[in-house]
Amino acid sequence: MEFSTVVRRRRMVRNYDPDRPVPPELVDRLLEHAVRAPSAGFSQGWAFLVLTEPADRELFWAATTPATARRDPAAEGQSRWLTGMRRAPLIVVPLADRSAYLDRYAEPDKGWTDRDETRWPVPYWYVDTGFAALLMLLTAVDEGLGACFFGIPAERTGSFREAFGVPEEFTPIGALSIGYPAPDHRSPSLRRGRRPVAQVVHRGRWG
Repeated sequence: MEFSTVVRRRRMVRNYDPDRPVPPELVDRLLEHAVRAPSAGFSQGWAFLVLTEPADRELFWAATTPATARRDPAAEGQSRWLTGMRRAPLIVVPLADRSAYLDRYAEPDKGWTDRDETRWPVPYWYVDTGFAALLMLLTAVDEGLGACFFGIPAERTGSFREAFGVPEEFTPIGALSIGYPAPDHRSPSLRRGRRPVAQVVHRGRWG
């Protein structure tokens, strides 16, 4: 598939065919492409929790979903969204390792002598892990899969860590549901329309 076509077809898919697992070779390709993402100082401070077994996926949803949403999966709104997402045969959780960046930039070739976070204009450990997630989203389109990036509620991060034994230094930046797409409801947010290039690009100077 042409790259421009991949970009145009990328969308968040929220419903999947539960009877079509993602082949292992495609899972590997998603991850191989993820680790090609750029990273500051080539720190590569990321990790990926891959969940393919039904019991592991169920544990993920139990650990990350508020109980109110789980009690009524047939309801409208958030629960309808959750019902389709739970059908995904693959979940990948990208995690950022801040320490990898602080350690890397305290090495002699970077010139810093400490691990002070205030030196960083933005937390690149999150930015770079987000790049890796985007590469997985694009790879999914190229392979005929659907995918959705979504957040793990802040108040559920602790239960997620406990459920999967995630070390404290790794922070989930979100999660990706991945699978073969099934008919779903388009997000009402799309009614806002895509902002035109001319509205968001400033050439030479602002305005």
